[in-house]
Amino acid sequence: MSQSDNNLDARGLVVLLHGLNEHSGRYGDFAKRLNANGFKVYGMDWIGHGGSDGLHAYVHSLDYAVTDMKSFLEKVLSDNPGLPCFCFGHSTGGSIVLKAMLDPKVEARVAGVVLTSPAVGVEPSHPIYTVLAPIVSFLLPRYQVSAANKKGMPVSRDPEALLAKYSDPLVFTGFIRVRTGYEILRIASFLQQNLRKLRVPFLVLHGNADTVTDPEASQKLYEEASSIDKTIKLFDGLLHDLLFEPERQSIMQDIIEWFNNRL
Repeated sequence: MSQSDNNLDARGLVVLLHGLNEHSGRYGDFAKRLNANGFKVYGMDWIGHGGSDGLHAYVHSLDYAVTDMKSFLEKVLSDNPGLPCFCFGHSTGGSIVLKAMLDPKVEARVAGVVLTSPAVGVEPSHPIYTVLAPIVSFLLPRYQVSAANKKGMPVSRDPEALLAKYSDPLVFTGFIRVRTGYEILRIASFLQQNLRKLRVPFLVLHGNADTVTDPEASQKLYEEASSIDKTIKLFDGLLHDLLFEPERQSIMQDIIEWFNNRL
């Protein structure tokens, strides 16, 4: 979804990765704001999501999504020579972006990344899942387990935003598939062990009332990453979907200012 057509008016590029169960089309308002500030925006629906192939919300390996993102980034860069490129990732999209940035060849070509509520710390709903998930995900990968339902774990304090999300046919509203859940635990655990290897400039934003991903893990990311240019913003009382919270306009402005300051 690239909206500004020619490179004469573009000052930079943003490659956007959505979160679990959603799709890049949900970020149209954010993309328009970025366009108005001189950024061309490219969104990628990762495997099993939105317009991409595969069983809805089934991810056999998040490494496939990381590889796909690297190829997509390569194409965006070759189509727009000379323009600085940023990446934006929400939730699991944030962990995909982070894992891609641990590849020095990829990191060298990116001017910076912005992460909202990244899935760096994700607790299984019961400790037994940590033991069982690898086994069940191998035997019954597409099986759906009842996690806390969406009413029990709201992701936004804006009722209209919630209604729009859960009535969107491209948003998956069923219970999480075992393999997908296991893959999220796996990538989060991998990132936890490799935070010090991160060198890319980044801004991480997290609501401290988020019940889906852990804001303390974002704090740990901020403290442990080797990046010289790193910023964290924690928002009191805000939930998981920061760009769909009532405060979204000022959060978008924070992100755009961060991009602008690095052009």
